[in-house]
Amino acid sequence: MESLPTIVEASSLIRQGRLSPVDLVEHCLQQIDAHDGRLHAWVRIDAAGARREARRQHDLLRSGTDLGPLQGIPLGVKDIIDVAGWPTEAGSPLLAGRVAAEDAAVVGRLRNGGAVLLGKTVTTEFAFLDPASTRNPWNPEHTPGGSSSGSAAAVAAGMCLGALGSQTGGSIIRPASYCGVAGLKATRGRIEMRGVVPVSRSLDHVGPIARCVGDLRLLLGTIGGWSSGSEAAYCTPPKLMVIREYFLDRCDEAVREATLSALECLQQAGAELISSTLPESFRNVHSMHRCIMAVEAAEAHFDSFARQPDAYSQHIGALLEEGLTTFAVDYSLSLRHQQLFREQIGQMLGEDGVAVMPATMTPAPRGLESTGDPSFNSPWTYAGVPAVTIPCGMAPDGLPCGLQLIAPEGRDELLIEVARWCEEKLEFQDKPPLI
Repeated sequence: MESLPTIVEASSLIRQGRLSPVDLVEHCLQQIDAHDGRLHAWVRIDAAGARREARRQHDLLRSGTDLGPLQGIPLGVKDIIDVAGWPTEAGSPLLAGRVAAEDAAVVGRLRNGGAVLLGKTVTTEFAFLDPASTRNPWNPEHTPGGSSSGSAAAVAAGMCLGALGSQTGGSIIRPASYCGVAGLKATRGRIEMRGVVPVSRSLDHVGPIARCVGDLRLLLGTIGGWSSGSEAAYCTPPKLMVIREYFLDRCDEAVREATLSALECLQQAGAELISSTLPESFRNVHSMHRCIMAVEAAEAHFDSFARQPDAYSQHIGALLEEGLTTFAVDYSLSLRHQQLFREQIGQMLGEDGVAVMPATMTPAPRGLESTGDPSFNSPWTYAGVPAVTIPCGMAPDGLPCGLQLIAPEGRDELLIEVARWCEEKLEFQDKPPLI
């Protein structure tokens, strides 16, 4: 196999008998052997189990049992998500050796769809800001982002065709953007959270990372189910609401140039660009998001933090301390503000509005001391609306930049179709030098 196909391509080839799930798994395992010693995207690889499952799925297809488009497709799972019989350690020594008794709901859906689970990908500690050891495939001297560090790096490096990540602030969109791949945070509640180590029950999302929007669509169809109208083809040239304030005002020159160039390309292809302004409530979003996250994280870790506070790293420890000392009235006001912002974003977007902005403030920062700034993503996590990122260009230092799109709550399929149209017009073809 000369190059790794997308999920869409692989699914078709498998059904045509031109590609075996066994060969696909072997290719991924070879990529892991070749590159993970440097990138550190995985905490566990179940090579024997993946080979065994690939053979089983191959035999099922030959016997006429078609479980869906993910059958025989090798995937990674972020290590805050339970896989029965595997450890779920969430990047923390506190959970070392904790073996999951059953699959998380989202993993169960993947299994029912015939997916092949290669292993667990690296997460930052308890899916927060303390950096893990994973490196960026475009330049190992730069962060891959977080907390879905391993999932984004593994997909970008061709070690798997897709992976599960999670987002409480910007932990799917940011690492996907930094690593030059596509990532989706669906509408809150679309994908079940049972069996996932929590950060914040009001903010947590699970979502897919893959190399193209078509792959995200297939993954969402399996883990989140299809909604009416989900079989639509590429949409006609869309109307895009460009949010310049805050986002284009605060991003660096490289991201701004990549974003404006991408928007010009889309406009020339027929998209209508209209300027949009954020509601007044936006100015308090980040502080209110932080308040909710801190309180709910402190609740989730209350007993273990009381027993072993020194076992927590700097950023997660500070978040829990903050949550424990937050007044109840401040938490209540934050929840009220969250509802207000959700309503106002719904009014801004209307029935079928799609807004566009940079996915991140900068390309992936140099060094492993930070996972980058999530402030361009957390407002949409806070609002619960679907968000997607697609690569849209390259910074002068050779790192990719991402374009972020959002849609009204519940309009995930609309968002995906608009993002697919944009992706097709932008024609981003660059790959990490590593592969």
